[in-house]
Formats: sequence, structure tokens, C-alpha cells
Amino acid sequence: MPYIPHTPEDVREMLAVIGAASVEDLFTEIGPDMRPKRFDLPKGRSEMAVVKHMEHLSARNRSDLVCFIGAGVYDHYIPHAVDALTSRGEFYTAYTPYQPEASQGTLQAIFEYQTAVTRLLGMDCANASVYDGGTALFEAIMMAVRATKRTRVVVSGTVNPIYRTMLASYTCNLNLEFVNVPGRGAETDIEALKAAVDDKTAAVIVQNPNFFGSIEDCTDLFAHAKSKKALSIVSAYPVMQAILKTPGAMGADVVVAEGQSLGMPMSFGGPYLGIMTCTKDMVRQMPGRIVGRTKDTKGRTGYVLTLQAREQHIRRQKATSNICSNQALCAMRALVHMCLLGDEGLRRTAALCVERAHYAAKRLTELPGVTLLNKGSFGNEFAIRLPMSALEAIDKLSAKGFVPGFPLGRYYQGMDDVLLVAVTERRTREEIGVMAELLGGIL
Repeated sequence: MPYIPHTPEDVREMLAVIGAASVEDLFTEIGPDMRPKRFDLPKGRSEMAVVKHMEHLSARNRSDLVCFIGAGVYDHYIPHAVDALTSRGEFYTAYTPYQPEASQGTLQAIFEYQTAVTRLLGMDCANASVYDGGTALFEAIMMAVRATKRTRVVVSGTVNPIYRTMLASYTCNLNLEFVNVPGRGAETDIEALKAAVDDKTAAVIVQNPNFFGSIEDCTDLFAHAKSKKALSIVSAYPVMQAILKTPGAMGADVVVAEGQSLGMPMSFGGPYLGIMTCTKDMVRQMPGRIVGRTKDTKGRTGYVLTLQAREQHIRRQKATSNICSNQALCAMRALVHMCLLGDEGLRRTAALCVERAHYAAKRLTELPGVTLLNKGSFGNEFAIRLPMSALEAIDKLSAKGFVPGFPLGRYYQGMDDVLLVAVTERRTREEIGVMAELLGGIL
């Protein structure tokens, strides 16, 4: 029996108060062309029948494929303790910690998360996370626009094209000018970016490692941007940052990242984690929640939301953001993951990924007609050009249990035959060898 709390008489009384004749009147603002024509809902079923149907649908998912897909989402190993700890009721059901006297555990955990990501990225401050890497990049742009009072943004063409698509969507009704600077093959064109940054530029955006996996030092670019009073924004890959020169050491002003690689499964595209960090000078421009450590009246350590009130999110156009919330469970997973691995574990994981990626690149480029696009250093991701369509190669190898990578033709003109391959610590040399043999067979 369904639970319907309002009787017909209750509904009539509520409608009378607001001056509506019927429930349908509440939707008159929605034009007929925007309303659903029909819902086509099936009749109700028993619990047993629904469970059986859902199990049938879930069985259609291919969870057995050997995955070499990256492009911002990576198949890293997640220690079982991450699930065990973050599934505790204290964390799993915790809401936003507005009342510090009742939320010290959650606040301390968020503070520790902020501390961990700032150390990882070499920055001064972090917030308590946003939705995902693309959202974080948008928020970083808006920080730069507010801080510089400029509206011109220079973006490298080697920044994740999915993020750039998100930026176009989020900013389509804003008075912003985007200047896209194409890369040189798989490398970021640093000199072209420097030439594009002028006295009207709010920010320059790069990714490291870039979307093609290439590793670059942007110190000179960021110094040039600073001379033009423009800000430098980096989209980072957290695992690789364990062994790379940090964005902070390069002189970045704002660093964002997709935190999925730190303890979150690939899932179906979420929920993920938008990491946001910045220099101390930029902290008051940063949206979202920030936890600080303080002392109470008795001298005891305590944790509170600081620098901004929750009311910023109801200030309409004056708010730093209206989409910056995150219930922080994903941030908690990232913190637990980083603590379990520690400094040495993160470095060893990153180094293992790089070593196996270079082995994979060697095996694949030994195949006839396969060439490597990356001319310089690369991390755990690289791009190869095939003597056939990348989509066709993916279809044929998927049928054999392997997803060899991410096809680039959808986002880059002239790259229909280019495959982006990602290798994590979960991919063994045996799996890499089998994938190379299978690709060689279809070629």
C-alpha cells in the first residue's frame, strides 16, 4: 500500500491557500511543448519481481573487461579498507557540518583532507571539494575572472576536451572570451600559449600531465602570465603528482584535479570528486566550504567552517558560486586512500604505473604501422596512431575481453586512427602482452 501523507481534503485546503483551483494549475508556467506527453510507467510489481529484473539488467554490464581507458578516469586499485572505513555511519550519513559543536569528527576529517591535497599539489589552501574535475576547472576560471576583473581566458588544446566541453556549457551565457591554443601533436605548445597571454587575459589553463599523457614544466609560462597580471590554472592528475614537480613549485595560482583516482571506482561517471587548491592570496575567491583549525575557550583544538558563511550560497549573483556543494563523502574516500598508501605508497603506485605504461608503449609500437605520438616524457598515459580506425580496433578487442583505450577522433580532427592508452598498477605485464598480441592479430 503506498504511503500518501495528504488526503484529498488536505490537498484542497493547500490549493485554496495559494489560490489554485487544481494541482494542474501549479504547472501552467510550463508551456505545453515542454511538458511530458506521457510517462509510460508499467504497472507495479512485487519486490521479488523487481529484484529479479534489476539483477537481469546488471548482468548485462561488462565488468570483466581488461581496461586500458583513461582520459581523466582511471582503473586504480582501491584498498578494501577504504570501503570499510567510509561506510561507517558516522561518515556515510553525515550532513554538512554547520554546527561545529556536533560535527567535530566530520570537520577534522575535512581539515585533514584539505591538508593532504595541498601537500600533494604544493599549494597553500584547499576547499572541502566540489563535484568533479570539470566543475572545479570552471570554478577556477570564475575565481580568476573575479580576481583580475578580466574576461579573456587562454586554454591549451591539450586540456581534457571533456572538461573544455563542460566549460563551454557552463559559460555559454557569460561574457567570457575563450582562446583555444592547439597543441603540437601530443605536446602542449608552451610558446604559443605565452604569445596568447596578454594584458587582457584573466587566466591561462594547462593540464599536467596533459590529456595525451605528456609531462611538461610550465614554470616559464606561469612566470610570463604573472608578468601580464594573469593567473595560472592547472588541471592535475593526483596520482602522478606524487612523483612530478608540483604545480605549486611551477608557480600556479589555482590547481584543480579530478579526485577519482584516489579511492573511487570508475562507476558510470560518478559520483566523483573535484579537488580545488590555491595560493593564500586567492583563498577568499575560492568557493565551497573551507575548514579551519582553532582553539575553544578552554584552549582545546577545534575545527570550524571558516572565511565564509553558508549564506554565500543564497546571495545570488554576489555569491562566489551556486554549484559548489559536495557532501564530502568522496573527499573522505580520497583522504582514507591517501592515508592508507602514505607518501611512499603513492610514489610507488605512480612509478609502477609509469613503468608499465612505457612497457606497453614499447610493445604496441613494435607492431607494424603503430607509431607513438608522444615526443617527450609521458606518465602512465600515451597516444598511438594505428593503421586502422581506433573505434574499429576497440570494437574488435572488446569482443575479446580487452578495452585498449580511448578513441580521440570524436574530439580531435584528423585523429580517427589515434588511441589514448592508460596503464595503471592493476594492469600486469601479462595483460599488456596479451593486448599487444590481440591488436597485432587484428592489424
